[in-house]
Amino acid sequence: MPFFTPKPMIEDTYRHRGLRQKLVEKLRQKGISNEAVLSALGKVPRHAFFDGALLSHAYEDKAFPIGEGQTISQPYTVAFQSEKLMVASGQRILEIGTGSGYQACVLLELGAVVYTIEYNEKLFERTRNFLPEMGYHPFFVLGDGSKGLRSKAPFDRILVTAGAPVVPTELKDQLAENGVLVIPVGTLDKQKMLRITRKGSTFTTEEFDNFAFVPLLGKDGWNGGNKNS
Repeated sequence: MPFFTPKPMIEDTYRHRGLRQKLVEKLRQKGISNEAVLSALGKVPRHAFFDGALLSHAYEDKAFPIGEGQTISQPYTVAFQSEKLMVASGQRILEIGTGSGYQACVLLELGAVVYTIEYNEKLFERTRNFLPEMGYHPFFVLGDGSKGLRSKAPFDRILVTAGAPVVPTELKDQLAENGVLVIPVGTLDKQKMLRITRKGSTFTTEEFDNFAFVPLLGKDGWNGGNKNS
């Protein structure tokens, strides 16, 4: 099965496409410069994740609740993380925190092979059923993303879409040579975006802007044994 197919079941009108392009221009103005990332966000029909009564919010640059204490991420955040991940077509990417599936769709539009883990069973079932209707086919996994997915490692890229109290050692261990991990780390209220690059047994860390994500859950998450104050 291909990882991306046309989206026959999703209405995508001229108006929708126009609103997406306006969003892309707003992201460009806010500092996103990677044209492949901007193009990918310009292709994903974000309105498909919203009920009809909420369509007016679909192309605003803000997060929005999707139930189960989770949100569909702000487009700028998705673009920022995708840009820092430095994705190349054909790379194997592990996404921690499937959520709505919006970020996974962007990664697929970038040409990646995507494995995505969700901790919440209700969200997992909802997204696993919905994304194929849109034409997107990542590999879905239900489980503890803080432990990664050792059976499919190593990964060229790992992206964490929830705020972590620490950098899980198992995620670093599952990076391929020259692999990149992008993860927000900090307190429950605020996290610093980190980019960690592997060179053999050496890991180089870069720090970027502050963000506020929903908490990472699992063994090395906020309901595990590692917590910041």
